[in-house]
Amino acid sequence: MSETIPTEAITCKPLEVAVGDRGIERAIKHLKRKMATEGILRELKRRRHYMKPSVKRRKKESEAARRRRKRARVVE
Repeated sequence: MSETIPTEAITCKPLEVAVGDRGIERAIKHLKRKMATEGILRELKRRRHYMKPSVKRRKKESEAARRRRKRARVVE
């Protein structure tokens, strides 16, 4: 008997935005900002189309380089 081990545990936490006195427009802006910081929009765009493994690897490397450049820019 072989035991199946999940390769990656997916943890989902709901995004909540309280609509207060400032109105629904402000809450929508706040929700969009939260979604952008969580990376939800980027993930949806990424999953929209199939990406070959070689293209995925190149994209992963370029994303890492982009993060390194961003980190170096923030430090200086």
